[in-house]
Amino acid sequence: MENLLAKIEELRERFLKTKLLLDIDGKIVREKELRLKMSEDDFWDNQEAAVKVSRVAENLADETKEWLAMEKEIREAEEIAALFDKEESEELLDELQKKYEELEKDFSHLEFMSLFSEKYDHYNALLSLHSGTGGVDAQDWTQMLERMYLRFAERQGWKVEILDANYGNEAGMKSAVLRIVGPWAYAYLKSENGVHRLLRNSPFNADGLRQTSFALVEVIPEIKDDNTVIIKDDDLRIDVFRSSGPGGQSVNTTDSAVRIVHIPTGITVTCQTERSQHQNKENAMNILKAKLFQLAAQEKEAEEKKLKGVVQKAEWGRQIRSYFMYGNRLVKDHRTDYETSNVDAVLDGDLEPFMEAYLRWLKKN
Repeated sequence: MENLLAKIEELRERFLKTKLLLDIDGKIVREKELRLKMSEDDFWDNQEAAVKVSRVAENLADETKEWLAMEKEIREAEEIAALFDKEESEELLDELQKKYEELEKDFSHLEFMSLFSEKYDHYNALLSLHSGTGGVDAQDWTQMLERMYLRFAERQGWKVEILDANYGNEAGMKSAVLRIVGPWAYAYLKSENGVHRLLRNSPFNADGLRQTSFALVEVIPEIKDDNTVIIKDDDLRIDVFRSSGPGGQSVNTTDSAVRIVHIPTGITVTCQTERSQHQNKENAMNILKAKLFQLAAQEKEAEEKKLKGVVQKAEWGRQIRSYFMYGNRLVKDHRTDYETSNVDAVLDGDLEPFMEAYLRWLKKN
């Protein structure tokens, strides 16, 4: 019993320390202030500003409610412990043990969520896939990755829209763009940014020779209603063409697909999954806006590091994770050294352990 009470006390101290570190009480006060502002008669006179305030309030509410609930649960555990001192019944001991196990599990989840502290972590994500070297094998690998992220999104209960898909002539896909909508989508998926390497015996040649394939995954937050990115009409070249499906066949009889080139940066965005040219253009503009925002942020970060004397190595093309599908089957992340032998589970969307390891690694670096 003494050991269990010590564990509960230790959990309580960890909880309070983390709560203070994240300024949960300050966020609770901030949310109340915003709610008070939202109750003012003229609050909705400026709808754009009102929407932003409402969004901040909702985000604060989502972030703090679990901490408040956990604090209540810890108090209840302490009350059960106080009763045990008086009654010392087996029933109370079993209840306290069960309560502690639930609290430990809930706190582990809160600790993980506390890693989501960057400005755009709560945004939706735009995830792009591009096949690299490896021919048909690389295109097949790119489609395997697409399925992996679709399965992960399904596990999370998120909504996915395929904004663009360019299929290979023989198998797989050359590229794809997914819009992933859900709580903390960008926070989870930013760990996937980089080159993914597959090593396997190729199913596309008669001898089953060993093949190494590469695919690039790019993840950016979906930026909307942000006036920091100004796109001039003169800076754009917009082409329309017919959408194509697997093998290059036409899937639409009208020129509904849209390609937008941002001339100053050379950034090109294509969308062709909608039947409406207008909708494809709108989706492409949203992606372009997010890419330009990310580019500006990267340039600012690079300039700050240059001023601080930090030397950046040009290593973006190196693989972040390798998937071995022969011999000792293994998936290994080269940044965090986290690895698992359950390759099938990973390819079926079991990615959260990799994401948690990455977020913890990111905090230390």
